[in-house]
Amino acid sequence: MNRLSVSRLFHLNNRKLFQALIARYSVDTGSKDYIDGLVKDDNVVVFMKGTADQPRCGFSNAVVQILNFHGVNKFSFHNVLEDESLRQGIKDYSNWPTIPQVFIGGEFIGGCDVMLEMHKNGELIEELNKVGIRSVLLDRIEEEEKK
Repeated sequence: MNRLSVSRLFHLNNRKLFQALIARYSVDTGSKDYIDGLVKDDNVVVFMKGTADQPRCGFSNAVVQILNFHGVNKFSFHNVLEDESLRQGIKDYSNWPTIPQVFIGGEFIGGCDVMLEMHKNGELIEELNKVGIRSVLLDRIEEEEKK
């Protein structure tokens, strides 16, 4: 690799880093770039009403309970009640009209009804596994099979 190639690579990488930082710390919390940074920030990200410790709607609470039931106690959450721009921005970003909204591995999964259905049919275990999270339900199933 010659000096010119190294220089171009250095500038390209710096530009991408700079763009990522601008998007992440953008003043417009409802922008696509800002939200894109949030959903890719962690393996599991929930846009909800309230916090994981104190959900402020039944649907947000149900999503937190489903995640906790699978042993997912550490995830990123964003309280849309604190930021109207984020609240509308996430709906536009996902093209989904309701809150809560769940992202796993940067991909939009759905809201409470979708999470509940995935929990019931076992698909949630598979989605969590794709991002390296082993559901504690698998341990419970294995313990039951040993008995």
